[in-house]
Amino acid sequence: MAHTTNGYRIFSFFNIILLCLLAALCFLPIVHMFALSFSSRAAATANIVNFWPVGWTSEAYTATLGNKAFLRSLLIAAERTAGGTALSMAVIIMAAYSLSRTSDRFPGRTAYTWFFVFTMLFSGGLIPTYFLVNKLGMMDTLWALILPGAVSVWNLILMLNFFRTLPKELEDAALIDGAGHFGVLARIYLPISMPAVATLSLFSMVGHWNSWFDGVIYMSTMDRYPLASFLHAMVVSENLTQIGVTAQDVANISNRTVKAAQLFIGSLPILLVYPFLQKYFVKGIVLGSVKE
Repeated sequence: MAHTTNGYRIFSFFNIILLCLLAALCFLPIVHMFALSFSSRAAATANIVNFWPVGWTSEAYTATLGNKAFLRSLLIAAERTAGGTALSMAVIIMAAYSLSRTSDRFPGRTAYTWFFVFTMLFSGGLIPTYFLVNKLGMMDTLWALILPGAVSVWNLILMLNFFRTLPKELEDAALIDGAGHFGVLARIYLPISMPAVATLSLFSMVGHWNSWFDGVIYMSTMDRYPLASFLHAMVVSENLTQIGVTAQDVANISNRTVKAAQLFIGSLPILLVYPFLQKYFVKGIVLGSVKE
């Protein structure tokens, strides 16, 4: 009956309008960047491109895909995202499974949990972290981009809370049948935790793909920059020849179209991943909620 009242209809109408406006705020900048990347040098320079290409040309993408520096940074970002997400999820899943045990099965679990929480509230800071990475010999390596942030305590807490909502009878039955803890985790917990795993994997992937600051401080040359760091250098730089664009390309195309093309290609992988994880995302976003 509440759904048929005038108040509910008015609320739904304004709610839909608000959500459409928020969706437009997220979607229209991408459309503008896409249109700009396919526009001519004259149109981009005159700033007359809105949401449709003016003077259609693909020269910006030809220059971008022929840029070895850009492709190298794209490969580094892919390696970092794949390796970092796999390592992060492996550590988080195993730690969350252990910490989800009751105190009688895992004495001291509360102390271990607070140890993780403490690292989320307090950190050593940027300079000590830099010195540590340097002393461990990880500078200018992929490990400097993966290991310092391998464990997201926030994701660990979400995974822990999700595991704690699973029926303990399933674990007890598997243990009685002779399964070990790794067997319980792999055969019982993980199959019914795919929404949580997919959601946290998505969070980790987006974090690794978009992270640019660590690449700037841990890599001494642009040849080792991941894509986000490369794009940051590209955006703040007015001289595109420093990031692999030839002088001939600069003469034929606009700086704005090249930057738009590179930014669009850089955002495309994450945009393509979301639809495949959408069916898990809605369920996984309520991690740890009460379930019937």
